[in-house]
Amino acid sequence: MRVPLSILDLAPVADGMSPGNAARNTLDLARRADALGYHRYWLAEHHNTPGMACPSPALMIGHVAQVTTRIRVGAGGIMLPNHSPLQVAENFRLLEALHPGRIDLGLGRAPGTDQITAHALRRGQNTQEFPHQLAELFAFTGDGFPDDHPYRHVQAEPSEVPLPPVWILGSSDYGAAVAAAYGLGFAFARHLNPRGAVEIMQSYRDAFRPSATLPEPKSILAVGAVAADDTEHATSLAMSMGLGVVRMRQGRPGKLPSPETAAAHDWTDAESDQLRRYLRAHVLGSGAEVVEQLTALAEETAADEVMVMTSLFDHAARCRSYDLIAAAAGLSGTGESTTPAGAPHA
Repeated sequence: MRVPLSILDLAPVADGMSPGNAARNTLDLARRADALGYHRYWLAEHHNTPGMACPSPALMIGHVAQVTTRIRVGAGGIMLPNHSPLQVAENFRLLEALHPGRIDLGLGRAPGTDQITAHALRRGQNTQEFPHQLAELFAFTGDGFPDDHPYRHVQAEPSEVPLPPVWILGSSDYGAAVAAAYGLGFAFARHLNPRGAVEIMQSYRDAFRPSATLPEPKSILAVGAVAADDTEHATSLAMSMGLGVVRMRQGRPGKLPSPETAAAHDWTDAESDQLRRYLRAHVLGSGAEVVEQLTALAEETAADEVMVMTSLFDHAARCRSYDLIAAAAGLSGTGESTTPAGAPHA
């Protein structure tokens, strides 16, 4: 591939698996990604979601960075309205101090959960617009506040450490507009909005204003993908997450069901339609077929990088999917993971 390949990890929790094992599987996959030659490893923030084991990306980033040596590690992303901008700035300056040159800060405005949980997270906070929170984060890390502002003497510590590169996440033209206006990188979630990728990523490039940290637009295309022996097998594996998404939209979130459970499910017409749309948004096939489609998507959207999201019931199948993609893409890693014997897979 002409562009780097990266990984977006939702830390899937399968039926019969403990959340602790799911979190340790993240560390296992990160070591593998580091050895295979993937460029970045990002973790997403979700709350009150039994099928995803990462409510605190900042905490997990520290662990992932500690067990890897080369790969960039970041948030994909921190849902800024859930947090104090000062707290986010300090968390990521500290991560940058511990792992210099390897940390990314991806920011989103969605809650990453249902509205009731979002209220519990944000209770007592002054509700602000996302651009205002973003401006406040930058003020704490260098831009400074006006002389009459109550926070004018507050700095995000450790103040000698730069804030890691900031990316704006989005699946609509809103995130693209914010990233362009601030001169930041933009990561588009194609797995959430497969039809809008070309137009929205073009709008980001057209409106981009150079900043001190980024003179030219830089974009990541996040794509849901599964590689297996063939398309039929990949589709069977993907149906697991498909049923999980259907249940979540019905207000019945749970752990990730097995492919066998998904195959035996009595699908209603409405559920079947949701499943078809979910699978259509994904790239499914052999390693070579997946890489061919990812390459076409990168060219179509002019993305500078492709980030692959693979959430499967079986951890070994998820690792193999990333192995197949890395091999077909010709990544330059050694492929020798530092995973200790007996690391949890289920």
